[in-house]
Order: sequence, then structure tokens, then C-alpha cells
Amino acid sequence: MAAHGSKKVILAALAGNGLIAITKFAAAAYTGSAAMLSEGIHSLVDTGNQGLLLHGMKRASKPADDRHPFGYGAEIYFWAFVVAILIFAVGAGISIYEGIQKILHPHPLESAYIAYIVLGFAMVFEAWAWMVAYREFMRQKGRRSFVSAVRDSKDPTVFTVLFEDTAAMLGLIVAFAGLLGVQYLGLPWLDGAASVLIGVILALTAVALAYETKGLLIGESASPELVEQLKKVLAAPSVVANVNEVRTLHIGPNDILVAVSLDFEDALTAGAVEETIFSLESIIKDKHPLVKRVFIEAQSVKQHSNLAKDEN
Repeated sequence: MAAHGSKKVILAALAGNGLIAITKFAAAAYTGSAAMLSEGIHSLVDTGNQGLLLHGMKRASKPADDRHPFGYGAEIYFWAFVVAILIFAVGAGISIYEGIQKILHPHPLESAYIAYIVLGFAMVFEAWAWMVAYREFMRQKGRRSFVSAVRDSKDPTVFTVLFEDTAAMLGLIVAFAGLLGVQYLGLPWLDGAASVLIGVILALTAVALAYETKGLLIGESASPELVEQLKKVLAAPSVVANVNEVRTLHIGPNDILVAVSLDFEDALTAGAVEETIFSLESIIKDKHPLVKRVFIEAQSVKQHSNLAKDEN
């Protein structure tokens, strides 16, 4: 269900940004507006980014093989990070460059009303795409705060599109203000200043996305709530003397690996240990469908403590 929601968000953004990019470039060529050109570049980059996210989702769904025994789930994290880099390097870089050029060499706009019409349509399309992303994000957010929901999210596609669309809406407002300034204040350099500001908005968006996806790339644990639930399940059997450690890792948005160290009662036979491990793994996977792999090792508390010291 989550993957379906994410794909719906990306497709909505892809359709909206594709149409917007074409109209913005046409308006930029007709009016000569640097801010409009920056907005066209912005929408083009966003369209490409949504394509990369779809590619990442497709790659992430590939089954495990000999070279990647834990699957390809982390591919979506890689491509989300690439999206952040592209927003910074292409979107922000070109917008700031074009804006500086327009500030240094300002020239009057032609047919500013065409730009206003295009911006108006762009706002409508962008607002629609933003609303789709926002509703899906709020559905996943639950009772958590906005910041906590972004930090805890293990699916970067929804908040990436939401960040992009928010930056796009802000960019449209800035471009609109820049055009008004040029037309009614008679200051051609304001068009370039608007382009620079759009670039700064994109750069800040890219930094925020890169920061969030970096944590996913290097590996994040499951939620504290899930870890506590796992500990309760693992400690339930009477033959388990102690739960030494529970480690979790998100291989992908819907793929969690669990590694456990348990201290079993000393009198337990090897066969009984095997049966207990099988039972625990079955219960965990049944209660938590996102947990795809469970590795349980038998260690005494002392042995585990000594090995943990060696790791540190």
C-alpha cells in the first residue's frame, strides 16, 4: 500500500512538472525573463528527478540474487540522494548563474502578461501535485510532528516530492514577485534577483534532502517502537534466559533485517534451541511483515559482552 501511494505521488508530480516545464520555457523564450527561465529549469529538473525516483523504485523491487543476497531495496535511497545532488548542481547552479547574468546585464521584459498567465497555470498544476504529495505524507505521518515524520521515514520518495513541490511553489511566488517588480517599479535587475533567490531555495531544499537520505544510505534502524516489540517477543519463551542484543537495519523502505543475540537456558538441547529459534522467527515475521530476515544466534551473556568489547 505504501509503495502504491509513493508511486501515485511521483506520477502526479511527473505529469504536472512535465507540462509546467514546457510552458515555462516557452514563456521564457517569449518574454526574456531570467526568473521564468530559472523556473523552467527547475521544473525540468523536477521532471527528471521524478523519473529517477520511479527508476529507483523499479530497481529496488528486484529480487535478491547471489551478488546482492539482501536484495536491492537500498537502490531507492541511492537514487533519492542523486535527486538531491541534481537539484543542487543543476537546478540551483543554473538558476543562480542566470540570475547573476541578468543582474549584470539587465534588459526589459517583453509581454510580461504572458509570463503571468503561465505562472498562474503553473501554480494550479503545482498546487495539485503538492496536495497529492501532502495527503500521502500526512497519511504516513500519523500523530508525529512534521520534523519527526521526515526523520523517521524510511521511504524517501514521498518527502522528496513534497520538498520539491514546496520549493516549486515558493519559486513561483518569487518569480511572480520579480516580474511585478520589473513591470511596476521599473527595475530590470529584480528579475535576475528573483532567479538568484529561486536558486537559493533550490540549494536549501537539496541540502535538506541530502541530509535526510544520507542517513538512509549509511543504514538506519527500525523505529524504537518496533525494536521494543521485538524484544518482548524474544523474551517471552521461558527457555530464553536473556535477550543480549537486538539490532535492526532498513535494507529498503519495506525491508527490515533483524539480528539477535539470545542467551538460552544451559540445560536446553540443541534441538530445542533450533525449535525455539524457528518459532521466534515465525512469530516475528507474522506480526511484522516488514521484517524479511531474522538472524538469531545463541550466546551466553558473558560471551556476548566479551565480543561486544572487542567490537569497540
